[in-house]
Amino acid sequence: MLDRQKIIEDVEKNKIIVILRGYTQEQIIKTVEAMEKGGIKLVEVTFDQTGKISDKETASNIRAVKEHFDGKIRVGAGTVMTEEQVELAYQAGAEYIISPDSYEPVIRKTRELGMVSMPGALTPTEAANAHRWGADFVKLFPNSEMKISYLKALMAPLSHIKFLAVGGVNLENFKDFISAGAKGVGMATNIADRKAILAGDYDKITSLAKAFTEQL
Repeated sequence: MLDRQKIIEDVEKNKIIVILRGYTQEQIIKTVEAMEKGGIKLVEVTFDQTGKISDKETASNIRAVKEHFDGKIRVGAGTVMTEEQVELAYQAGAEYIISPDSYEPVIRKTRELGMVSMPGALTPTEAANAHRWGADFVKLFPNSEMKISYLKALMAPLSHIKFLAVGGVNLENFKDFISAGAKGVGMATNIADRKAILAGDYDKITSLAKAFTEQL
């Protein structure tokens, strides 16, 4: 059985969730190895809603990370849009479920299976509803289109909600989002640099990871 409270604590402690989208299983494993060397402890392997990568293949990739790192990395499923994907992710060993939207059945299914829920929201109504339905964190998305002042404005009346800033987070503003009250951030290419991964330059991934984790 998953220890939900420990997962939540680890997210708040380590703060950086790296998003991996559109890679082979071998690339995912090597990338996570490189990121772990740089201090990253949280990874999101995304479902592909276009169907180019099947849900079963995504589940297989999640399972591979879970088994390869044997507790050293917290692995979650991203871009989760259906209850069926929640179930697949759970069976594969995912510990948290991340979505771009707030869909009540996905949130409730996540909690029913004992995983940590991280749905996406942009407005106060969406964030408050996600929390009411059982979200543990609310992913402010697309954060890249908003200023840090927007996060602060949301958190003033919604101080009971744990927000994650996803999108638009870089080395220059990372600490600003944390100082503003975000419990963590999600990012992709600023650590999981696509060109470096495709070129097999995993030392660069480690270097990018260290640049962020050293700020913690």
